[in-house]
Amino acid sequence: MDSTLAKGLAVLEWLARAPKACRVVDVAQALNLPRSNAHRTLQTLVACGWAVQDPATSSYRASLRLFELGALVDGAVDLKSLLHPHLAQLAQATGETIHLTVLQGAEIVYLDKFDSPLPVAAYSRIGGRAPAYSVASGKAMLAALNLDTGALAQQLGHVSGPLPSHTPNTLTTLDALQADLQRTRTRGWAENREEWRLGVCGLGAPVFNARAEVVAAVGMSVPSIRFTRAQARHLADQLSTCASAASQALGYRQADRSVTSQALPVTRSVRRSVRLSSPS
Repeated sequence: MDSTLAKGLAVLEWLARAPKACRVVDVAQALNLPRSNAHRTLQTLVACGWAVQDPATSSYRASLRLFELGALVDGAVDLKSLLHPHLAQLAQATGETIHLTVLQGAEIVYLDKFDSPLPVAAYSRIGGRAPAYSVASGKAMLAALNLDTGALAQQLGHVSGPLPSHTPNTLTTLDALQADLQRTRTRGWAENREEWRLGVCGLGAPVFNARAEVVAAVGMSVPSIRFTRAQARHLADQLSTCASAASQALGYRQADRSVTSQALPVTRSVRRSVRLSSPS
């Protein structure tokens, strides 16, 4: 590994994540570098256009060149292709049906999936949709958005009265949904116990990009006969690990999460063979 390049990239990343302009001594202390070394690296970044120096204070900050490149990379990212290996690993480890979903208004859209090889399995199809408030992957993304009740109602297109009920277990009031989303934020994953389809339960965890925006969710559908409390927790731990790895693949760092926003829309639709009903 080129240690000089690695050091320069570390300084650039630290600058980009810093909340304000930094002095040489700040960079040196944060990265455990000699001040002369930190100064030389910062001057190189300035000369190459990756950082700018305030002539009045001599402090440094990352330049907009990072933003420009980030926008190009973000626009070119194919979530399905990039995160497919992470889903494959989770599918192999659990044997359950695994999904990658995105939020589109009040619904989630299935972007990728792995079918369970088990005799009794939950079914969904790529390009299919489901109400976000009734499936685990949708609730995971709604929780990550951290909307107040008014904004949540707007997100769901809810005007008045109860939310549409799909099973006796569907959460049909905004208060009940908000309480469930708070539990999801606290533990880091969402749960669906036959709220969308009877006989099918699910788990979901959000996926974040480098700007700490929720852009997708990893979901898992499990027949209710295999969804005991102990098994659900075990599967949730595996799902959370997968979602964390997927977020890291998109450049997300846990310590820097401070922003949430609506997920990216998807219009792709590909059909798959049917097995048993239901999304996570």
